[in-house]
Amino acid sequence: QVQLVESGGGLVQAGGSLRLSCAASGRTFSSYAMGWFRQAPGKEREFVAAITWSGGSTNYADSYADSVKGRFTISRDNAKNTVYLQMNSLKPEDTAVYYCAGRPGSGTTSSLLYDYWGQGTQVTVSS
Repeated sequence: QVQLVESGGGLVQAGGSLRLSCAASGRTFSSYAMGWFRQAPGKEREFVAAITWSGGSTNYADSYADSVKGRFTISRDNAKNTVYLQMNSLKPEDTAVYYCAGRPGSGTTSSLLYDYWGQGTQVTVSS
């Protein structure tokens, strides 16, 4: 069983930055794919970024939604069982509740394929 707890959300002006954190419990964290999703009011949950273990101690592959590519960076610190989402050049359309998710194996853009979810953290970007 894996438990996920997000933190780092808040209110920021357009053009600003935030870093979200997701602390995970569980001994197999390093081999799990971790993803970030977001859900704005009245909209479906959408993929933001994912990071997948590809073998070895430092080999990970990351992927991003087109809407955040070049602005957001996903990373992980296995020693701290934590995955991060660095968000730069934030826009009002990035406003949403952001969720951390985990699954064994490879990362995927489909929220239906993730087994574990955090409670979410609110990100609000003002114009």
